[in-house]
Amino acid sequence: MSQTFAEKMLARKAGLSHTVPCQIVEITPDVALSHDNTAPIYGIFQRMGGEQVFDPVMHAIFIDHAAPAPTTKHAENHRIIREFVDEQGIENFFDVGRGICHQVLVEEGLALPGEVVLGSDSHTPHAGVMGAFGAGIGRSEMASIWAVGSLWLRVPESMKITVSSQLDPGVTAKDLALKVIGDLGADGALYMSVEWHGEAIQSLDLSQRATLPNMMAEMGAKNSFIPPDEKVIAFLDGRAKRPFELVYPDPGAHYAQSYSYDAAAIEPMIARPHTVDNVLPLSEVVGTRVQQAFLGTCTNGRLEDLAAAAEVLAGHKIAPGTRLLVIPASSQVYLEALKAGYIETFLEAGAVVESPGCGPCMGNHMGVPAVGEVSISTANRNFRGRMGTKESDIYLASPAVVAATAVVGSITHPKDL
Repeated sequence: MSQTFAEKMLARKAGLSHTVPCQIVEITPDVALSHDNTAPIYGIFQRMGGEQVFDPVMHAIFIDHAAPAPTTKHAENHRIIREFVDEQGIENFFDVGRGICHQVLVEEGLALPGEVVLGSDSHTPHAGVMGAFGAGIGRSEMASIWAVGSLWLRVPESMKITVSSQLDPGVTAKDLALKVIGDLGADGALYMSVEWHGEAIQSLDLSQRATLPNMMAEMGAKNSFIPPDEKVIAFLDGRAKRPFELVYPDPGAHYAQSYSYDAAAIEPMIARPHTVDNVLPLSEVVGTRVQQAFLGTCTNGRLEDLAAAAEVLAGHKIAPGTRLLVIPASSQVYLEALKAGYIETFLEAGAVVESPGCGPCMGNHMGVPAVGEVSISTANRNFRGRMGTKESDIYLASPAVVAATAVVGSITHPKDL
């Protein structure tokens, strides 16, 4: 029986020969990811009667959503997490400053092909860039994994997106993701496994590829997968924490939905307030006044993203009345950007560079907009109040577009600078 990636992965983890969509299976994940919400999960775990986690090695815990702590309440939350990590003997712990969980999980060789990553964060499908089955789960579900080591999942239906040709210069995976979400809708892949195929996908570097499974959370996907190739193998050489086995969908597998895109036909896109599927070509919103530009997040805070923005910013200054916030996705990205001279370029242009983490993406700190202000961001969400202020607007775009917009003070195509 030919199987999709999700059907094959969940069958393997459940010890079955095969699975079918909607089947319920019980699995033990290879990685259980949690972040600042580790403290409330710990509370649920204790109310369940839990004392010792099932497998400390399974855990990967990060402090990234409000880091460094912006309030006493957040600081207390972090203290509880550190105490939990210490008493449980959890080695894969990444404290304030290391970076965003999804980025660091990949950098640390903990997201591996043919493995299952379950995380108490909706963007856990990000792990699909490495060929893993990554899925977000709730806090109670995570507490259950801590207690008994396993969880039941419903096998998702699968969607296949094939992208032919090549993206034009200046067009990015972010534009492709926004185009697809705009076409299919914010619920277009609800509880589905989204597979990315085609020459355009394989030609992308890993940094660009990561944007695609990350953004599929915004289409309701349970997980998203890019077939691992020699780029993945080379990246994991000397980095992978465990031996791994590549898993691919079978030829002839049945997909509930299939779509094809010509990469050469994709143009720079932008998502307008207040939904991620409110997407238009960039050319149709050029000129919109912007007070804040934000470069970072697990979607587009990698070195290549900073490089694209630095190339645009070189020799320019941020427009009066506009501010540019830059937050590298990890300490590794920050250090490499420093060595490459990108941080100097940002500072010379008048940008603010902050420590690695999520920053204002979810409205905790480091750039909450004022009432009535307009932000343009490289993040993945733009619903009302996402960045902490309901009475503000958020546009989503690629790093180069965000940088160009910061220079002009209004939404701008980089080629027009």
